[in-house]
Amino acid sequence: MGRSADLKGPDLSKGIDADQISDGQKLLGFVGDEAVLLVRHEEEYFAVGATCSHYGGPLHEGLIVGETVHCPWHHACFDLRTGDALKAPALNPISAWNVELRGGRIYVTNKKASSIRSREWSESQRYVIVGAGAAGTAAAIMLRKHGFIGHISVVTEDKYLPYDRPNLSKDYLAGNAPEDWVSLEAEEFYQQNKIHFELSSRVEKIDSHRRSVFLSNGKTLRYDRALLATGGEPVKPKIPGIDKPQVHYLRTLQDCRRIIGRTSWAQKVVIIGAGFIGLEAAAALRQRNLEVHVVAPEEMPLLRVVGVHVGSVLRKLHEEHGVHFHLGHGVKEIRDRSVLLDSGESVECDFVIVGTGIRPNTALAEQAGCWVENGVLVNEYLETSVPGIFAAGDIARWPDPRSDRAIRVEHWEVAERQGQTAALNMMGDRVKFQDVPFFWTQHYDLSLGYVGYSDRFDRMDVMGDLDSRDFAVAFYEDQRVAAVLTVGRDLESLMVEDAFSHFDDHKLHEVLRSQDHHAPPS
Repeated sequence: MGRSADLKGPDLSKGIDADQISDGQKLLGFVGDEAVLLVRHEEEYFAVGATCSHYGGPLHEGLIVGETVHCPWHHACFDLRTGDALKAPALNPISAWNVELRGGRIYVTNKKASSIRSREWSESQRYVIVGAGAAGTAAAIMLRKHGFIGHISVVTEDKYLPYDRPNLSKDYLAGNAPEDWVSLEAEEFYQQNKIHFELSSRVEKIDSHRRSVFLSNGKTLRYDRALLATGGEPVKPKIPGIDKPQVHYLRTLQDCRRIIGRTSWAQKVVIIGAGFIGLEAAAALRQRNLEVHVVAPEEMPLLRVVGVHVGSVLRKLHEEHGVHFHLGHGVKEIRDRSVLLDSGESVECDFVIVGTGIRPNTALAEQAGCWVENGVLVNEYLETSVPGIFAAGDIARWPDPRSDRAIRVEHWEVAERQGQTAALNMMGDRVKFQDVPFFWTQHYDLSLGYVGYSDRFDRMDVMGDLDSRDFAVAFYEDQRVAAVLTVGRDLESLMVEDAFSHFDDHKLHEVLRSQDHHAPPS
């Protein structure tokens, strides 16, 4: 194949002068028809694929930390030496090349072979994972990547193999993503890796003494280790008419397909809730040219999560795209072709989407004997109170070392990373889950990244320009920076995450001081 039009920089197979890249720097080039990122770190040179395996983010715009590169879009992390995907949301590796230094020139030569870590392990070991969402799927894949050769069973009530749930309220719902973007992996991948799925199945009971899982289809699965990743279910408000056939939730692929089916003829939709799902669905359906009305009791979208400043930016953005807000109001009744608000106003619509949050599915964990309190309580290794049972994802409430309290987070990337950590610990490793929570949300062409955790911020510091949508917001709890939200500042978001990860307050404040001028610190 010839050189692609979008390949930039030098042909690294032909070599470059060594003084073209200094320690700690990265250089974008190509080898054949592939973009390659060349990195120099402590007198060593590394070459890896320049495109993130998650959504195709440009790794040359990311952050180098030691022998790793972090994607600027969604904070995936890769090993520069091997190309391995170390942290979600990327689950697949990128290519890695051999690099040679000859006569003062650097040459990128042949690709390195991929490798699976081998361990001493028994094929008779049986692991059962309950839930095929972010945490469960990431755990199953991580087990195989790290050499587990025993039996893996994944039980899910869903009729489909694992899919990319964040896409359901974004590009897929908007009609901008093809069907093959939705699946996390092809069916052949799971077959090759011997990951067995019990689809359309519900776990009726767990007997932790006999280490047995009883399924609704009559099967009984024995386990040596079990992972509970049961996620959450949408909150169903107590509104007259909530059970009408035109009322939809947006949690599963089947939910999304039903909504897309409605858009083929519908013209007006009412969305109940101005949280992440509600606003992302509003943006997606506006791209399908539906008239969209959003109803919520708050005075500003996402007020409790991101505060009044970011809430006002999001409201203005959506209004610019034609969304009608009915804020400060609740829904009194859902009628056949309209929604009645508590103000007495009637809003005509062809269907309704309910986006009022989720409730963690903890009943199974409680039945199994796990300690439950606003989620399933786990220790720093994601172990529950019942030996041999781990928990991860939306249901897990873990000791967060930065906020110094037990927290539960309902975000896709957190769930995936917890699944990965739980998998390692199920195999006997002792890896503490200390990842910094991160999420992203997309509205039209605007993407927001949020690093850290705060559910009780008492002060906000806005840096940059809200009107131009190039800004950062630091959220404080008792003088401590608990979280940082960025718009248009992907590299700085990565730098904040790195500072949080290393508990480096000096570095964190250095990054924040740079934000008013949008100049990353050296």
